[in-house]
Amino acid sequence: MTINCKGTLVDLSSPKVMGILNITPDSFFDGGKYKNESEILGQVEKMLFEGATFIDVGAYSSRPGAKHISEKQELQRIVPVIELLIKNFPEIIISIDTFRSAIARETIDAGAAIINDISGGKMDDNMFKTVANLRVPYILMHMLGTPQNMQLNPVYKDVTQEIISFFAEQIFKLHQLEINDIIIDVGFGFGKTIRHNYEILKNLSLFKSLNAPILAGISRKSMLYKTLNISAKEALNATTSANTIALLNGANILRVHDVKEAMEAVKIVHQLSS
Repeated sequence: MTINCKGTLVDLSSPKVMGILNITPDSFFDGGKYKNESEILGQVEKMLFEGATFIDVGAYSSRPGAKHISEKQELQRIVPVIELLIKNFPEIIISIDTFRSAIARETIDAGAAIINDISGGKMDDNMFKTVANLRVPYILMHMLGTPQNMQLNPVYKDVTQEIISFFAEQIFKLHQLEINDIIIDVGFGFGKTIRHNYEILKNLSLFKSLNAPILAGISRKSMLYKTLNISAKEALNATTSANTIALLNGANILRVHDVKEAMEAVKIVHQLSS
């Protein structure tokens, strides 16, 4: 189970960690934290040192009810950061958190290697064709609605089966375009109630039927801190617990704010099977 990241083959049969770098002023946990070059470089160096295989850079906040920004603003925020990271860490594998095909094209041209689309191709009709032309791995996420309305009243008859059906349909379209490096992300917290999120986490192994690596992005999310009546800042222990469950249920990539603790979870779970 390998993906080709600009000539670097990454084997996902042993789980990997993706570190989050939000360069948005309004992300739910670390919004506005990394404002200048030294803060950005310091955080990325720390995540790489702690064992991150990928760094996921986002310039558009997708937290519930987040402010919509223009394509131009997103591009102005993100391209200089990609150039900065590649200059300082030439071996880095950068994933770009965007649902816009134009941003995908510009950021891959600037040196990024993976496109991470929260809308799973639903918010830009050109995204699949663009990814096919770029020949890069694609993270296909499930979201009900948009970041602005996704948490208003999410309803499913059977949340697991509906998301599996969505993935099957989108994967078929991607295969038609000869896109084979596809990673699926169930989209914890994106148009799901707390109950939905835990049902998906419990059933995560069922998504293996799609024959695609699974990314779990649970880090410090409200499904954890609201359940425990704490803040996102206090949710590291809960994140590690949820990440461990995700790994036991077949997750291949953990997308996290805290790389060291995620790597520890990976190593502990690996000991069970070694």
